[in-house]
Amino acid sequence: MNFTRFGRPAVIAVVAALALSSCAANEGAAPESDSASALTGTINAGGASSQGSAQEAWIAAFQTSNPDVTINYDPSGSGAGREAFIAGGLDFAGSDSYLSDEELAGTFASCAADTTAVDLPTYISPIAVIFNVEGVDDLNVDADTLAKIFAGTITTWNDPALVALNEGVSLPSTAITAVHRSDDSGTTKNFADYLGQNAPDVWTEKASDTFPFQTGEGAQGTSGVVDAVTNGVGTIGYADASRAGDLGVAKLKVGDEFVAYTAEAAAAVVDGSPMVEGREANDLAFDLNRTTTNPEEYPLVLVSYAVVCTEYADAAQAELVKAYVGYMASAEGQAEAEASAGAAPMTTELQDKVAAVLETIK
Repeated sequence: MNFTRFGRPAVIAVVAALALSSCAANEGAAPESDSASALTGTINAGGASSQGSAQEAWIAAFQTSNPDVTINYDPSGSGAGREAFIAGGLDFAGSDSYLSDEELAGTFASCAADTTAVDLPTYISPIAVIFNVEGVDDLNVDADTLAKIFAGTITTWNDPALVALNEGVSLPSTAITAVHRSDDSGTTKNFADYLGQNAPDVWTEKASDTFPFQTGEGAQGTSGVVDAVTNGVGTIGYADASRAGDLGVAKLKVGDEFVAYTAEAAAAVVDGSPMVEGREANDLAFDLNRTTTNPEEYPLVLVSYAVVCTEYADAAQAELVKAYVGYMASAEGQAEAEASAGAAPMTTELQDKVAAVLETIK
């Protein structure tokens, strides 16, 4: 398995860095196969760091079943992954943000001339609001208060708004350090989308991969945010729930209740959300319902995509990408992501939709 990391690369740097780490792993549970694999070659991919734990497991399993295939995935962030894919440095991108209209209107260097790319869901996960406050084990927040914390207008842990939400909890006067992603991040876009839809008077900036305010502390990647929250004092941040570890995790107010994240509650939001309007039928991007009041649902969720060509310039590379992304989105791949990263498995219906699109890719 190759799980490289090289920051936000230029395309040449992407290819060079991935080529330097080309030793395949042959461990982990493999997807079922009735015969020896005929696949051979190398896939260079990268992007969403939220997929990190799942990608490690997926790569190990796929390479065990396909020993002549090497897969490199760089968890450099959704924005960096899409940028490198568009420029031709990656065979597919992992992204917690679907392609923008502007990106779709451009060209994709890895794709055949006059073709485009599509977003295929592969990974569904809650976003955890993680915190590290001495003496505080449990924390309730609502969208309005959370927006004010990250916008920099609530600055201490004993602010009256937080005290009102946490009856019986002794909150200290410690200053709040709100940790956000410093890189372009689909996790940031999902977090901002949740705040913008539920606290629009506070979170007035349009959701994007870039954190909009010059407040708090920035950190690179999911691991950077988790490290900063872990090693700081009075810290709070947001990260894919699979990486929360032993940190405190806040409950979100949904309707009249405070709700802890679960994979099931995250999946329920996705199941009830429509597709983005105005897209081609083979683009499976979700318009997530962030304003649910059903306490059985957890609205701070991300859908992470594999961004792939509808037709590749290299037909052999297309077969490799179809096989690997197909495994990621399969029942076996979803079970692997659930076991290794606590992801919410996609429904059979959604798995079938992804498989149908992959069948059309050339």
